[in-house]
Amino acid sequence: MRTEPTTITATEPVLVVLRDRAVASAIATAFEKARIDHAVVDDAPAAVDWLHDHDVAIVVSDFTGNAAPGPDVLALLRGGQQATACIAIVEDNDASIARAMDQGADDFVRCPVRAAEVVARVREKLRHQGTAEELARRAEGAKVVLELTQALSSTLDLRSILFTVVQRIAEVARVERCSIVLVQEDSARGYVVAASDNRDVYDLPIDVSLYPEIQRVLSSRQSLVIDDASEHPLFELVSGGVSAGGFRSLALLPIVLEDRSMGVLFLRGRKPTTFREHEMFLARTVANATAIALRNAHVLTSLKAESHAHSVARIAAERRLSSVQKYFDFFHAAADGLLVLDAGGRVLFANAKAAEITCRAPADLHHLTFRELFDPKYHDAINEVYAGFSAGKFPQMVDLAIRRSMETICDRRVLQVSFSGALWQESNVVLVSFRDVTADRGTAVELQKTKEFLERVIDSSADAIVAADNGGTITLFSRAAERLYGYRADEVIGIKNARDLYPEGIAHQVKKLMGSTEHGGAGRLEGYRTEVLGKDGKTVPVLLSAAMIVENGTAVGSVGVFTDQRDKLVMERKLVMAQEELRTREKQSFIAELAGAAAHELNQPLTSVSGYAQLILRRLPSTSPLVGDVRVILAESERMADIVRKIGKITRYETKTYVGAAKIVDLDKASDEENGRKALTSSRPPPSNTEGLGPASR
Repeated sequence: MRTEPTTITATEPVLVVLRDRAVASAIATAFEKARIDHAVVDDAPAAVDWLHDHDVAIVVSDFTGNAAPGPDVLALLRGGQQATACIAIVEDNDASIARAMDQGADDFVRCPVRAAEVVARVREKLRHQGTAEELARRAEGAKVVLELTQALSSTLDLRSILFTVVQRIAEVARVERCSIVLVQEDSARGYVVAASDNRDVYDLPIDVSLYPEIQRVLSSRQSLVIDDASEHPLFELVSGGVSAGGFRSLALLPIVLEDRSMGVLFLRGRKPTTFREHEMFLARTVANATAIALRNAHVLTSLKAESHAHSVARIAAERRLSSVQKYFDFFHAAADGLLVLDAGGRVLFANAKAAEITCRAPADLHHLTFRELFDPKYHDAINEVYAGFSAGKFPQMVDLAIRRSMETICDRRVLQVSFSGALWQESNVVLVSFRDVTADRGTAVELQKTKEFLERVIDSSADAIVAADNGGTITLFSRAAERLYGYRADEVIGIKNARDLYPEGIAHQVKKLMGSTEHGGAGRLEGYRTEVLGKDGKTVPVLLSAAMIVENGTAVGSVGVFTDQRDKLVMERKLVMAQEELRTREKQSFIAELAGAAAHELNQPLTSVSGYAQLILRRLPSTSPLVGDVRVILAESERMADIVRKIGKITRYETKTYVGAAKIVDLDKASDEENGRKALTSSRPPPSNTEGLGPASR
């Protein structure tokens, strides 16, 4: 049985070797609560395998019974070089205890085992080991202090001695790099004079203004300790094989002489850590001794002399320039601006094109740093570029804005800058090439604006717009197309083929028609009625206009504009129905007018018949045989009048005795072709004697 190590408080893990899994589990749980790093195995072979790959501080092992793994594990520990304590789990009798102690156990726990007792014993052993280790480190530190101060006082070979000093401090403090940085008085220029991980580092120039932490230590003359700094500009102080990005902890101690800060002793580790007091004491002591040694070796005098500094810089520049001298003819003839920079970013060489682009004389460029050429808002980005050089990072095609001064005119230009590390390992210099891309970037901005405008136009179109490449893959799908088909643009662009948007066979037919001249010309199709296939599988009637997309005389795709015809077809059907209904109503109206005219025309003779019949009836004697006939005439005329009245009510005209100016169809005039199309208004006067008129006159 094994458990993964938990959060540790000890410097090394604890190994538990027990056959009883219940007891082992209880001990493991207690270790987890106590935050003690541990591992658990159940037999001697498993313990041997684990110890083969791990160092261990304490082993808790089973010494009970004949097959107990404890003796075998203890024999392995005592046969090796590990200073490991062993706590034996023994039976509750003196013989078992004596046997375990004789075999080399350091402590014991009686059965039955109590997990709390095991934790207490382990903690006690860890404290004892920690105390012993601390005393050993202090003794080693005192020995190192004595060794280094004696070496510094000799000052026979200062460069070799300084390298020995930083190397020994790095070993004692358990850090990956220790450096000594000296700074000129009243200057932002400093030099790395020794680095523990690179014997060849000496008088490496740096720009202290880029590192506020060094400035703080120099100004306050107080130590600065950072336990965890995964990203920090101080990591770029020296070159070497170790990536600056790997350092997490650092400590800076001032090197002070006669109340003046000469520089710093700089410690860096890859892991977050807390520097111990004796380590800081050792570093402070060595820093003070280094100050005295530097004074004795006259290093301070050489740093104060500005002429010496210039000489060192000139020699370094000449050394670097000599390594790239063979490239100068090419540089001068290059169409791009070219610069050669040292590790601090100072310009060592500039070709004619670089001077032209920056509007500066070549001699003026040699007095500047690369950062000073550009707009201040880009300085942080350039600092990051500097920081990446020692890590082997040389960015390509970076856009940076430069302000050019041309007498009284100052314009802002955009440069595309690329960095090359081809000469970095050889000469510790960086090649920089750049070109003026202001016009290109302006064109790109305008093209982007045009593209965005066209996209808005396409998206605002009421008609669906779909484009595809020569293979049929959809490359454009407007919002109106989303509404027409029911797909989202991201469901079809680059995924679906254009033929999937048509019913079977329609896509081939459309492609064939685009190649003919019948529908708009070769490569075009205009006003073609067809159908498309929606996401729901239903067809949609559309009016299609399409064309080939041509670049440099070659067709690269096609685009189609689809007008949804569903609403139009509905309107057309409604219009046909309305026209049909209008024609029906016109027929009905004509019939009604004809019926009204007939009723009106019949009303006049019926009125006369009824009137004259009544007159005859009044004048006939009651005994006259004609009375019955007259009454029959009156009855039939009344019945006829009632029919005429009903016909009048179901038409647009009410029949009256005197219709007046009512406009009706005049049957007599309408039947006379010679009178043309003119309609007259019928107006006939009533009989002279209207007494006794029947109901038809009402």
